[in-house]
Amino acid sequence: MAKKWRFEQDRYLEKGSVKTIQVKVKPNARLSKLEEAGDGKWIAKLKSPPVDGKANEELMALIARHFGCSKSAVSIKSGASGRMKLVQIDDG
Repeated sequence: MAKKWRFEQDRYLEKGSVKTIQVKVKPNARLSKLEEAGDGKWIAKLKSPPVDGKANEELMALIARHFGCSKSAVSIKSGASGRMKLVQIDDG
């Protein structure tokens, strides 16, 4: 049986699995946080400004911390320069 990593509301990301999530990014927020929208998408509020990739770096660290995986397991598949991003979590 694969080792499971717990995350929000009894959902699991199994060790060795790949998950892709759609994230709407809101930079220059007071607090950094990741929350799930009702339609299965995620909203990331980030302290960092959208300059020189700082917001993308903070987003990947925030997602890794939220899902309990390493930062190297998180990558932005599309939307690196926009606010809507597809982020892949590869915990394998």
